[in-house]
Amino acid sequence: MKPTLAELTRVFFRIGVLSFGGPAAQIALMHKELVEKTAWIKDKDFLGALSFCMLLPGPEAMQLATYAGWKLRGTLGGLIAGLLFVLPGASVILVLTALYVSFGQLHSVQTAFVGVKAAIVVILAQALWSLSKRALPSAVTWGTAAVSFVAIYAFDLSFVVVIAVSAFIGALLLRTKAEPDAQTIRPRFATILPHLAVWPLLWAAPIAIVWALDQSFLTEIGLFFSKLAVVTFGGAYAVLAYMTQTVSQDFGWLTTSQMIDALALAETTPGPLILVTEFVALVSGYQAGGTALMLAAGTLALWCTFIPCFLWILVAAPYVDRILAQPRLKAALAGISAAVVGVILNLSLWFAEQTYLQAPKGTPEFEILGESISLLAVICTVVAIVALVRIKQSIPPTLLLCGVTSLVLANLF
Repeated sequence: MKPTLAELTRVFFRIGVLSFGGPAAQIALMHKELVEKTAWIKDKDFLGALSFCMLLPGPEAMQLATYAGWKLRGTLGGLIAGLLFVLPGASVILVLTALYVSFGQLHSVQTAFVGVKAAIVVILAQALWSLSKRALPSAVTWGTAAVSFVAIYAFDLSFVVVIAVSAFIGALLLRTKAEPDAQTIRPRFATILPHLAVWPLLWAAPIAIVWALDQSFLTEIGLFFSKLAVVTFGGAYAVLAYMTQTVSQDFGWLTTSQMIDALALAETTPGPLILVTEFVALVSGYQAGGTALMLAAGTLALWCTFIPCFLWILVAAPYVDRILAQPRLKAALAGISAAVVGVILNLSLWFAEQTYLQAPKGTPEFEILGESISLLAVICTVVAIVALVRIKQSIPPTLLLCGVTSLVLANLF
């Protein structure tokens, strides 16, 4: 039974508002709503669509929502589902960023962020463990992950180069099977031609406009986040290290500490974690030219992050069954998935270093092998492990708990 547009809008609005906890929790929520409660989509079709979305750059949960909307109500359904998955979280990020640029330098806020960052170290470790179990089934994938880690950690190679080489290794050395129920009926090309014509123009139009207006900062924002939209295999965790290097070292828009704060805030909101790009653009715009430039940069970053997602889905959706029937393509993308494990390991080590070795002034520390370690961060890490691993608490309450714990302990010591 196909839902009405009103029913589809209601369900996907609920999904968008409640989609905390990263891709795994978001996908589980969609499965519950679309497969179990409403029975709008068969379980086999849902899992096939998930496999397809994991092959694409960009946030797989948002793209899965868009595909589900397309499957149920065509292009309009895909647009409604995708937008409702993104807009609630984007609105929250905008409010949090406004508060951050106003109060983020207060000592109490920085102290609370110590606890939040410690919790994110645990979240990253969980994400790494979960991904490695799925993405590293063989010696070749383990080797690809190890080489990717060394290439980035020791030799500072480009994320884009690592992903490209890993795809080649996967296509050459890995063997995958097609989906057992995959069909190979060729859809009519005319059905996707309008999308091929319209979406690239929509993607490029605002970048062309700011370039024509000689807005060099906004042009850089548009081009950079468009590039991210093409290379973000593995989601926000995988691309964050690359984004941090480019934003802080190449462009000088934000500091490393601000990039860590970006991930911390993105973890507290519903919607895809890749909304971290909105925070980066908003803060960069504010520092470059005040509130007006902040809003323009944030809007442009959102546009260049998510318009490509609609392009990928609406163009490729009719071909999902054929794509899942191509073992060589799946092998290349399995190589990318393995590389992402190494990339996230690099990010985790970098994030832990910034969290434990960069304590705010006036907060308690202790020494190990000549290095000063943040006592608040260590205690809050233990709190996060208990909350997330032992008690199975969700991410937002855990982040709040760790932030409050850090503030309380700082006042006690």
